[in-house]
Amino acid sequence: MKLKATFALLLIIVAKFSFAQKAKSPFDTTMYGRNPAVGKYADIRGFKMYYETYGKGEPLLIIHGNGGSINNFLYQIPYFAKNYQVVIADSRAQGKSVDFKDSLSYKMMTDDLNALLDNLHLKSCYVIGWSDGGINGLLLAIRHPDKVKKLAVTGANLWPDSTAVDPFVYKWAMNMNKTVRDSIAKLKSPTPEGKNELKLLHLLSYEPHITVEQLRTITCPTLVIGGDHDVIQPKHTMLIAQSIPNSYLWIIPNSGHSTPVYKKEQFNQVVSDFFAQPFRRIDGEGRFN
Repeated sequence: MKLKATFALLLIIVAKFSFAQKAKSPFDTTMYGRNPAVGKYADIRGFKMYYETYGKGEPLLIIHGNGGSINNFLYQIPYFAKNYQVVIADSRAQGKSVDFKDSLSYKMMTDDLNALLDNLHLKSCYVIGWSDGGINGLLLAIRHPDKVKKLAVTGANLWPDSTAVDPFVYKWAMNMNKTVRDSIAKLKSPTPEGKNELKLLHLLSYEPHITVEQLRTITCPTLVIGGDHDVIQPKHTMLIAQSIPNSYLWIIPNSGHSTPVYKKEQFNQVVSDFFAQPFRRIDGEGRFN
């Protein structure tokens, strides 16, 4: 039995349920992630990465979370496509970007995105990342700094323990990892899909491992976002912001992990303003303003 047990999928399921009381979920009906007019595949580092592009202007890369896909950003794609060339892909082993090989890591996915930008001849871009996509955004700014003009991340974490992740959520993820692992171990011939689920759950439970020292090497202006009731503890989100030299911090009140969904108007406006306006360093007497 195939089990879906990642942050992004759980959040989308919740969103679908809330919409189901009135109408069919827009996540089921949106063209994003299934648009034959713009959808393409690129041969990237040993697999075919599915991606879509929308709009014109300076390039903006949007990165989804664990177990998610392009359609997770159905509220951001049309908004930002008015002023940017939006590039959005299904990450390795997720969505239409099928990859049943044994290994999967954030570094691999980050280097995949870098290769996609090279494939599209994009030298640098704005970046938005949600959850695991935020982790990939941070790593892109660390590993390929020339590719990131400005970075906005929401719900990202640096390491996989209860100092970063809400204790209830951390325990849930570890239990789900064990449940799926034990279920697959009982099968004589595990399916490729089942093995793939376990790869994603391993990321959720045992990665990433980003140091504060690595964050200090990020040079691009960065907006670090989190809900005040996020699955990532606000103090950890604050640590990320404090460790990046040119950063702003935005903790959204009355918000959980799904800021691009449930706080979409605020999210889109604030991120758009951050991209459009020059970064302002606030020191000394400027702190009184």
